[in-house]
Amino acid sequence: MKKAYSILLLILVFGFGNSCLFAQKLPSGPQVLTFHSEADDTEQPYALYLPPDFDENRSYPFVMMLHGAGSNHRLALKRVFGKSNKPGETDVEASRYFQPWDDVEYIVAAPYARGTAGYRGIPEMDVYAVLDDVKSRFKIDENRTYLTGLSMGGGGTLWIGLTRPDLWAAIAPVCPAPPQGAREMIGNALNLPVRFFHGDADPAVPVQGSRDWVAEMQALGINVEMEEYEGVKHDSWVNAYEGGRIFEWFDQWTRNPYPEKVYLSTRQLKYGKAYWVEAKQIVPGRLATVEAEVAGENKIKVTTENLLAFSLDAGNHPHIGGGEVEVDIDGQTVQAGGKGKWSFIKSGNQWQKGEPAVGGLAKIKGQEGPIFEAFSGRHVYVYGTEDDPGEEEVAKRRAVALEAANWSVYRGEFLGRIMFFPRVISDKEVRPSDLETANLILFGTKETNKWIREWADQLPLHLSSGSDGLGLFYIYPINNRYVVVSSGLPWWGGRQSQGFSFVSQAHGVLPNFKDFVLFNGSTDTVMADGHFDLDWNLIPGDRDKLEKSGRVTLK
Repeated sequence: MKKAYSILLLILVFGFGNSCLFAQKLPSGPQVLTFHSEADDTEQPYALYLPPDFDENRSYPFVMMLHGAGSNHRLALKRVFGKSNKPGETDVEASRYFQPWDDVEYIVAAPYARGTAGYRGIPEMDVYAVLDDVKSRFKIDENRTYLTGLSMGGGGTLWIGLTRPDLWAAIAPVCPAPPQGAREMIGNALNLPVRFFHGDADPAVPVQGSRDWVAEMQALGINVEMEEYEGVKHDSWVNAYEGGRIFEWFDQWTRNPYPEKVYLSTRQLKYGKAYWVEAKQIVPGRLATVEAEVAGENKIKVTTENLLAFSLDAGNHPHIGGGEVEVDIDGQTVQAGGKGKWSFIKSGNQWQKGEPAVGGLAKIKGQEGPIFEAFSGRHVYVYGTEDDPGEEEVAKRRAVALEAANWSVYRGEFLGRIMFFPRVISDKEVRPSDLETANLILFGTKETNKWIREWADQLPLHLSSGSDGLGLFYIYPINNRYVVVSSGLPWWGGRQSQGFSFVSQAHGVLPNFKDFVLFNGSTDTVMADGHFDLDWNLIPGDRDKLEKSGRVTLK
């Protein structure tokens, strides 16, 4: 018995002690992985490349590659390594395999990002989810992380690169189609090398757009270059990525976490951080800017516009020592104290040390609007049945919610479907977990929707009865989540989305809205719209417009 026990013990010890010999590991080369999306509880794919002789104990540089319209993650991975379709081969056929290519000492990932949906909102969320997933699996060099993409993905490169410039060591947009709002953040690339690639005969995305971006960046002192290809149409990525040469350009750049000068422009605290500068409170609806520069030993100069509070995390800056730090803010000197992180708040026209007061309702990061923010994360579409309507009326209400939630409408062979599948439920089917984890898109009024009625005293606006032909659409925070109310006419139809749009009309117009809008007939005819103030109250001028309309009940 003892002998048998000893043999069993040896087997167990040998087996467990050498389990690493049998552990499954990812192979080198191209492959496809998935991550779980919290937005709609789906598994979302991304293509991944691991270098040869991959060493899990080594830190690797990393490239994020964003595909264009009508494309996908698998094709994007091929493109960044310089691989085009075979003669006569369709994208569908080319997506079925990875051909051999020259290896590089980089980890590369290409998100599917829901297909052709641009790179704002849910697809943008997916890009960061892929970045997090890669970092959870492998060691990534934080100072050698790069971003590139083509066409729609080139526009995504500009948007994601400019809204979070401190994540990337360099960015490379190829024939970019940037989304609305990207241009006003162009100065955020002050410490971010940028290289554009574009064909001068591009019929889909005219080259003049990239030329204008480059000229403006040069005027701002940004490190920017451009390769322009004579006679090349909308396939400039063939030249840009030929032979995988983009990796040679990335090789030149390493991120500096503590540049001497930082420039940040933003309309949202969500995008309010760049290197050692962070916006903490901005004038709602305005473009806030802050420029901070180390002006000498333990001296920092800051200029701001539409900024009400900010912090400087410059304690580890090489030009900040251990003594008293002096900060000049808009011409006013403030003693920040010793080495560390300092926060400043504006009171009247005076700056002083301190944090903005946070209590009750306040516009803070994650609770600042505008309307599109509720649609940029996990959300549920809820139609009303509180007034016990008949089956025919319930079907009509459900059809409206379904149309709003139908991100996955088929748009033809090229654009395909957006692979995002939010839930559509009645007000009586909302679960406690929905209230805790999801933003609610509520259709109806306090007379027809249970949750609008439940929160009637908290919500700031209600469409009055008898307001046929009008629509009221707004966002408001309830219990640390967003609630969006759509009363009367739905928001889609009428107003055209601006810039390059890769989504349906119902979703393409969402980034255009402020915190609220009251409209007549369609959103082309706005009766009143605006942003709530820092405490989520109506500002006096907007309140006056809404009261004069006679169609809205105000809190």
